[in-house]
Amino acid sequence: ASVASHLPGWQVGSATLAAPDALQHAIAALGPRGVVFPLFMACGWFTGTHLPERLAQVGGRGWRVLIPFGCMPAIQDLTISIAREALTHPPDQTDLILAAHGSGRSPAPAVIARSVAGRIQRELGLRRVEAAFIDQSPRIADLRGFGGNALCLPYFAAEGGHVTDDIPQALSDAGFAGRLLPAVGCDPRVPAILAKSLQTG
Repeated sequence: ASVASHLPGWQVGSATLAAPDALQHAIAALGPRGVVFPLFMACGWFTGTHLPERLAQVGGRGWRVLIPFGCMPAIQDLTISIAREALTHPPDQTDLILAAHGSGRSPAPAVIARSVAGRIQRELGLRRVEAAFIDQSPRIADLRGFGGNALCLPYFAAEGGHVTDDIPQALSDAGFAGRLLPAVGCDPRVPAILAKSLQTG
């Protein structure tokens, strides 16, 4: 609904792959062709293989799959901005954890998270920046040495259980004394970014 508010005249729907028949119902409601925006943090099997196959199965061969959320340059730029805006101490006195999901099956999610973490380090000049994960090593719970000036920025598209439960628990296990920021996907600038991507994609 937030994205649609930036796209007058567009039909914008949604579907969750885990919900039975949700994709089929969305395609049936919206028509035989259009664009699909994957609200995923990395390019991988789900977005590159599974989603196109599912679309073909439910009559969506005319639908084109765009680059996923976390792979978009504009979202990665926004992540840098969020980190910069969150600074309350000099950069060289600030550490940051970029908390991501990771994967036990594909290197793609970790590659994206590490690339964004590297950009944060280079562009903001923070003392220490680490990409750490829920589902692979290095795990958030295993990190040590982050002081009270530290930030944790969840590289997630939404505020689900991983962000509200798993990450805080992992930070507690790690003895993290810094500040947990909202997930990147919760930033109020996101809907306009996604709308622009749909218009130009």
